[in-house]
Parts: sequence; C-alpha cells; structure tokens
Amino acid sequence: MKKLSLLLIGLLLVPTLFLTSCDRGDDPITGGETTPTFTILKDYMVNNSLDIDKVIVNDAGQKFVVGAPVLEDYDAIAFKNQYYIMDIRSAEAYSTSHIDGAVNVAFGDILTEAPNAGSKTILVVCYTGQTACYATALLRMYGFSNAQALKWGMTGWSAATDSWTSNIGDIGSSSSNWSFGAAPAVNIYDEPVISSLSTDGNEILKRRVEQVVADGFKTAANTDVIASPSSYFINNYFIDTDYTGFGHITGAYKILPLTLAGNEYKNLDPSAKVVTYCYTGQTSAVVTACLRVLGYDAYSLTFGMNGLNHSSSQWSSNQWGVDSHATGLPLIN
Repeated sequence: MKKLSLLLIGLLLVPTLFLTSCDRGDDPITGGETTPTFTILKDYMVNNSLDIDKVIVNDAGQKFVVGAPVLEDYDAIAFKNQYYIMDIRSAEAYSTSHIDGAVNVAFGDILTEAPNAGSKTILVVCYTGQTACYATALLRMYGFSNAQALKWGMTGWSAATDSWTSNIGDIGSSSSNWSFGAAPAVNIYDEPVISSLSTDGNEILKRRVEQVVADGFKTAANTDVIASPSSYFINNYFIDTDYTGFGHITGAYKILPLTLAGNEYKNLDPSAKVVTYCYTGQTSAVVTACLRVLGYDAYSLTFGMNGLNHSSSQWSSNQWGVDSHATGLPLIN
C-alpha cells in the first residue's frame, strides 16, 4: 500500500515538473534561454545587408546621398523620370518654391508614400539634407534600399533656398571644450534592451522603423553639446587625420568603423544620450537613424563640423565643405 501511495505521488509530480519547465520558457534549441529581441534584430540586419555601413552604401554601391545635377546638364523631364522626389519640408516652404515634379510629404508619412515611387528611385529632399538623410536611412531599412537624399537639401539645389549660411561657424573651435588631442580609449558596454512580441527579424525591424519615423528626426544642437559635453556620449565619426586635423569636442570618441558585424556598436553606451557628428550632419543622421532603430537614445549633431570649425584649413583636403554648394538650378514657384 505504501509503495502504491509513493507511485501515485510520483505520477502527480510529473506534470508539475513539465509545467514548471514551460513557465521558465525553456527552449532546447537555445539551451533553455529566450533569444533577446536585440540579437534577433541585429542578426537579421547583418544577414540582409542592412548593417550600418550597408545602409550608408548599399550592395549596389549607391551611397545614401546624391548631389544635385550640374546646371548645364539638367533635364527636368529626365530627372522626373529617374526620381520620385519626396519634399519633406513644410507645406509653406514647398509652396514657395520646389523642384519640378516633387511631391510634398510630411516626414511621418514617408513609409506610406514610398510605394508610390514604383520603379523610380526615391529622392528625399529637405532644407539642408540632414533630415532627408535620416529619412533615407529609415526608408532603406524598411525595404527601399535604393532611396537617396539630395546632398545639402534645397540649399544644394539653389542659392535661393539657402539654409546653410546662417548656421555655419566656429562655435566649437572657439570654445574651451575643444581639443586637438588623441581620442580616448573605448569601453565595452551591454547591448540595448528592446522588446517585441515577434521573433521574426523582418517584422521586428519594420515595427522599429515605424516607431522611429513616428518619433521624428532626433537632433542635438551644437550649442548645447559644446556647452556641456559630459552630458552626452559623443562620437566623432571621422578618420584619424580629420579627428586631429579639425579638432574635436573634448571627450569625443572616434568610433569608425561602426558596424554590427564588427561589434563596434558595443563601444556605445546604451544608457547615455549618444550624439554622433560628422562633417555636415548628413552621415551622422544616417548613423543616428540606425542607432535609434537598434534601441539607442541617439541624436545627430546639427550641421556637424561645419557648425563647429568651419574656418579650419583641414577642409581643403575634404569633399564635404559647403562654400560652393548652391548650383542655381531652376525652381517651381
């Protein structure tokens, strides 16, 4: 009788053990642990040519940004046949003047508007190129891999729509928070924590992109960052010679390359406000879009080095200066 009682107790405990195992979320494929959403997203982006460097230059060799055509070679009909132009400036700015064939699209509507491009290449246009580059990165991650931004925005199209001149200067190099020293050593940080009910990388990516679009373009004013650099995790997205040649915000890191596949992203602090700056704020806008999709509290420094040290002689060896950016191409008024 005693043996029978022990047997019955044992049989009752078996389903309890199974239920306990299920509650822990055990998965024999992953050794009993649930794969973090960040890892699923990261692996999907790497395996589908959507790593940060691949968003900057896609597999076809197309950079995220393209310059305005040369005035003498400009053919309005041919240009409209090649590009589906999405002008994301305000309705007022668009009504004042815009590129022939451009459609006015609110930033928050870029993902729903994009399919209307059909077989044309999407060309995103803003005031200075910064917001357009941010939008272009998000479009590329959403599946429109050949989307591009107009370099320097409407400022690069015509002097009549110049938004650069009043925003360039030497606010950085004239500050006590400016340095010409070597970059500080990098650290290794934990990965960002993001959540999703899905375990499908493509689905996770799309939902993340949609959320970043809904949140709008995230920028940091150079006046704020230069005044209090310790309040941010700053990455100067420059090569070595430009990092020291231009100088940099005190304490700024130099993390380049910055990829998922190479694990350089682990050098970014996910608990900080991550500010990236480049030459004009256009590449940093792309990097920032990628980082926000990945879960970082990321920001692009407005106008980049053009707002920090525009008088530097280092510009003579760099393609990103903006002294002669306007082409004088025709506008629709």
